[in-house]
Amino acid sequence: MSLRLSLLRAACALVVRPRLARPPSSEAAALDLERAGRLLFRSPPFVCAIPDLDAPLAVTRVTCGPAEPRRIVLFLHGGAFLAGSAATHLGLAARLARLARVEVALPDYRLLQQAPFPAAYDDACTAWDHLRARGYPPEGILLAGDSAGGGLALALLARVLAGGERPAGLLAFSPWTDLSLSGATLGSAREVLLPVGRMREAAGAYLGGADPCDPRASPLFAAFPGAPPVMIQVGGGEALADDSERMAARLRAAGAKVTLDLWEGCPHVWQIFDGWVPEARAALVRAAGFVHTSLASARR
Repeated sequence: MSLRLSLLRAACALVVRPRLARPPSSEAAALDLERAGRLLFRSPPFVCAIPDLDAPLAVTRVTCGPAEPRRIVLFLHGGAFLAGSAATHLGLAARLARLARVEVALPDYRLLQQAPFPAAYDDACTAWDHLRARGYPPEGILLAGDSAGGGLALALLARVLAGGERPAGLLAFSPWTDLSLSGATLGSAREVLLPVGRMREAAGAYLGGADPCDPRASPLFAAFPGAPPVMIQVGGGEALADDSERMAARLRAAGAKVTLDLWEGCPHVWQIFDGWVPEARAALVRAAGFVHTSLASARR
């Protein structure tokens, strides 16, 4: 563990987690993440971020250097369904774009303050349908997301497969796959960022009385016939580690080739701290390699 990672863990435990554990409004929590996006989640130089004016919802298209034509990553941001946007995740998307030499599409799906479940899922489906209508073949699209967005990406994968299409692959950073919160690691003593009690509140507010085992909300309970390659990166001590491990097992049972990339000591979605922490860069390099290989293999 690097010194910078040790300092990040201490900052998460002493500053960020106590703030997340307090009960601000959903709007205040969203504003906190927007501020963090501006101050902490660094973007690399030469980022090109432009709105997709033809999209039926707000989508930002991101490149950072050369990008392979007709290949794109559809990235769904995290934020517990109550926070996050293309702006908060621009740095992460741009760094992935640069390392993988690919374009990234960042949709602003509806948060729970705007509309409850299944609005976010519906918007994710709309984003996929838009890319298909723009001429991207299924094998030219790789699904990705972090935390709640990682769960959305997996739920979208189930829907795409059920419709007879197969994307190039899926990349998930610390995905939240089970809104019933039955994971064995939710009470992990090594969790330094996520307050589990607030996760229960967020899940309840998002679901609005819907079944937490609905596969559109909890892809752990979805079917994945003929799934493409999947990479899941997760911190070894984080509360959602079991969500990733059970998700990997379910995908493998469906015949998917799954890489479960476990990083001991890394907090929830540490990749977003690339530029600050060496483990974030190392993880993103692995992730970018997976993206590049998956898109190239699907093209053959």
